[in-house]
Amino acid sequence: MSSINHDMIELARTLAADIAGRATTADREGRLPAADVALLRQSGYLALAVPREFGGRGESLLVCTAAQLELAKGSASTALVAAMQHQVAGHQRETRTWRPDAREQIMCAAAAGGLLNHLGSEPRLGSPSRGGLPDTVATPTPDGDRLLINGRKTWATGGRHLTHMLVRVAVRQEGGVVLVRQGDEDTPGVEWIETWRDALSLRATDSHDVVFHDVAVPRENLIETGNPRATPNVWFPMMLSAVYLGTALAARDALVTYALERVPTAIGKPIATLPKIQRQVGEIDVALMAARALLFEVAGEWTGRDEDRLAMMGRIAAAKMAVSVAANEATEKALAAAGGAGLTGALPLERCFRDVRAAGMQPPSGDTAYEMVGRAALGV
Repeated sequence: MSSINHDMIELARTLAADIAGRATTADREGRLPAADVALLRQSGYLALAVPREFGGRGESLLVCTAAQLELAKGSASTALVAAMQHQVAGHQRETRTWRPDAREQIMCAAAAGGLLNHLGSEPRLGSPSRGGLPDTVATPTPDGDRLLINGRKTWATGGRHLTHMLVRVAVRQEGGVVLVRQGDEDTPGVEWIETWRDALSLRATDSHDVVFHDVAVPRENLIETGNPRATPNVWFPMMLSAVYLGTALAARDALVTYALERVPTAIGKPIATLPKIQRQVGEIDVALMAARALLFEVAGEWTGRDEDRLAMMGRIAAAKMAVSVAANEATEKALAAAGGAGLTGALPLERCFRDVRAAGMQPPSGDTAYEMVGRAALGV
């Protein structure tokens, strides 16, 4: 089992303390704070999973999981933006499916504070996790020097803050990934449609739709071709699970603080002294402790080797589902224990409750996840 670099955990805690002060306003406005993005970029946190050879920190899946859990205590939305960067860099570090020169260029940019995301989901296709060619296409120009990108992507977490969009496309009836850069100025042909600001969960992630209208990129920006399902991404469910578990732990911590400070005149002492509150906190802790133990155990077992990838997917699905169930139950119980105060902006409980609901929407989820666990157990 790999060990944890505690310097990275302390960095995540420091960042979380800073972004926590903006989280409520960001959620209310449905906007990713530019200050949060600047903090992630300037602190070096976005380089966590980037290979050391390109200037990154090259941290293990376990370290990145532990750091993401801490960051999410400050803001689930900002932590999700960082999670997308880590899962792209971590997966690519192991699989090396990008063209070597493009891989070096993009990883060096990520180590220097560039913000990445892989854009695969579409209105008709849905999540790319089940395969299928996207509607977004890359068409070579007549001279063959450039590609014209046309199509629409959903859930483009990071939005206008992204510096590197890795866009899943169809090119000559084959799947591929095209790099589209964004700078301080608007990129010609790129249109952002703000579809996410009033979403149920993670409102401050800027997970809007992006539309490409004849976006011209150099031919060499086609950095990958082939079937992305051939090598399952271990990092995606683990990074996102850490976000949801950290969010549930933030709700738990907020409830504990409230219980210690709330002194109703009717009883003249903190509600933390009431057996009912103690039992409710205990139920929350047991669920979250178990989920955390499984998540960290699985993260620590990951070798990064392709030959272990399929064998690990059942364990990863189990950890993801354990976190999803525990986070949903814990935040619901925290709301119930806090009573009416939990429904207001005075506590972050209702925001945490909403944010962890997204865990059930991201793969692997539901019956698919349980089937993966069952197949692993049955050896099928």
